[in-house]
Amino acid sequence: MSLFDIFLRRVILNGTLTVVDYKGKSQSFGTPAPDHPDVTIRMNDSGAAGAIVRNPALGAGEGYVNGRFSVDGDDIMGLVELVQANTRWESGRPMERPNIVKESARALIGKLDRINQRARSKANVAHHYDLSGRLYELFLDMDRQYSCAYFTDPANSLDQAQEEKKAHIAAKLALKPGQQVLDIGCGWGGMALYLHEKCGVDVLGITLSEEQLKVAQQRAEAAGVADHVKFELIDYRDVAGRFDRIVSVGMFEHVGTSHYNEFFRHCHNLLTNDGVMLLHTIGRLDEPGVTDAWTRKYIFPGGYCPSLSEIAAASEPNKLMVSDVEVLRLHYAMTIHQWYARVEANRYEIVKLYDERFYRMWKFYLAGAATAFEHGNMVVYQIQYLRDRRALPITRDYMASSESRLRASTAL
Repeated sequence: MSLFDIFLRRVILNGTLTVVDYKGKSQSFGTPAPDHPDVTIRMNDSGAAGAIVRNPALGAGEGYVNGRFSVDGDDIMGLVELVQANTRWESGRPMERPNIVKESARALIGKLDRINQRARSKANVAHHYDLSGRLYELFLDMDRQYSCAYFTDPANSLDQAQEEKKAHIAAKLALKPGQQVLDIGCGWGGMALYLHEKCGVDVLGITLSEEQLKVAQQRAEAAGVADHVKFELIDYRDVAGRFDRIVSVGMFEHVGTSHYNEFFRHCHNLLTNDGVMLLHTIGRLDEPGVTDAWTRKYIFPGGYCPSLSEIAAASEPNKLMVSDVEVLRLHYAMTIHQWYARVEANRYEIVKLYDERFYRMWKFYLAGAATAFEHGNMVVYQIQYLRDRRALPITRDYMASSESRLRASTAL
């Protein structure tokens, strides 16, 4: 029995995985289960299985992307789902004492990879966000919201869910007309434009992506609001002034743990005394960890999803009061499943933009992300911060009433 066989027998217990080796010999692992997929993979060269066993974190992704193995029906989502569903975060396995040496080594690797100095931060952002704008048009919603949507009903469309995400965040900001808002990591400008249109605030959106900046500025000009919604290519560390509100959606994952204190210190100093901040970030359910090797290499160099303890440890010394925390447990899985379906539907055009290898890479990235939120240790945190505990009403009722009004105004 090969190491690959031993590995699969240990991992695949529910659902079945059929492996056809490069000589055509077939072998199945696991047992059929109603909530687990049945998947068939084919090894296309003699070394593919060994590469996966030697380095599962890189070997599986590289093997699929490079065509060393293939999945029947090109169902990479099914394969990743099968593996993740058999290793769920909520599994009933007893807790074990951590391996201190192993954990220390992982932590060191993670810290070295997440040192995001200014030049490196811009290069890391460009690696992902300066891809063809057409790619993002093909799988995102109409407003190009490249972050977790908010599904008040699982049957809602992606566009509806993204509109309701913006309403959900705006309600937590407790905005008043004429206020000054800083949007850190503004993407293609959708959140900033929404906040101005619906709440009458002025917004400065900042990004390190030249492609995103160009689109955001064009959108503000086209809407005739460039005097009220401005976008700049600037690092958050270089922003000056005072703001009534700060919002940051999907940017904190790129800050780097060694810069968390610096990030929150700047946010504290940029907020007015009665200011409010809303941080929306992917996070992990367990202790601090390490971004998997494949994602670091191919998708988000320098990226890291923090534990709640890491966020709190950095914000507390900088006198930002945590006034509200919400955990979005399954919303991102639902979001990414819709992105994945759109990528599949637009395969021909994506291959034409790049090539077949890029298409497989993007599918593997989305499949891994979706199942990490479905079965793994990933969630989304929305954390509200204050400088003054008296800045907002003492109950959360204001959020519900504001959100209802905003959702009614944007129903699709």
